[in-house]
Amino acid sequence: MDSTIKFWAVVPAAGVGKRMNADRPKQYLPLADKTVIEHTLLRLLSAEVFTAVAVAISIEDPYWPELAVATHPRIITAAGGKERADSVLSALHAISGAAADDDWVLVHDAARPCLTAADIHLLIDTLKDDAVGGILALSSHDTLKNVQGHSILGTLDRSHIWRALTPQMFRYGVLKTALATAQGNLAITDEASALELQGLQPKIVEGRPDNIKITRPEDLALAQFYLGQQHD
Repeated sequence: MDSTIKFWAVVPAAGVGKRMNADRPKQYLPLADKTVIEHTLLRLLSAEVFTAVAVAISIEDPYWPELAVATHPRIITAAGGKERADSVLSALHAISGAAADDDWVLVHDAARPCLTAADIHLLIDTLKDDAVGGILALSSHDTLKNVQGHSILGTLDRSHIWRALTPQMFRYGVLKTALATAQGNLAITDEASALELQGLQPKIVEGRPDNIKITRPEDLALAQFYLGQQHD
């Protein structure tokens, strides 16, 4: 791998997390001794591979400036957008003066605080020489049903089904072009889907099952359990 290639992290964090039924966006909810997003960012910084971490924050966000990590020298703040893809693209523009097209960008959910440095390095080591890049994912162990309303139409072949996780790792130039081209397309729910629309085929790297995304209130207790286990 070219030694001049840099690695950047991007964290879209402009969402409001409506399913949490909380008084603030889920990334600012307390988890152990910090907020969710503090755990997430410190996990990324602890991997010691990123030139910087660009965080896309809502311009009306009153919580971000109160966090100590917001002033970390390797944290860059960008304006968040309406959709995830808008926030990621904004963060990519925020590093445009320093990032080269061939640099790698790892996009990670703000609400995945249990990411390990080992999984970051596994993703990078597996894909650093790949032509496209790819994502952390989990194979499905459950029986999966194709449903309309509340009626089962059929059973899916789970051997072909993987659950997408983050980080998702792609070249800076390719990712920026894919997201810009796909702006306004609501089918773009992650970065890989934007590259798929370009006719590219991202790779799968199997990640850890404790890399959970906090979407519901009960996920906080599970995340706290996993954080405790990881420190044991």
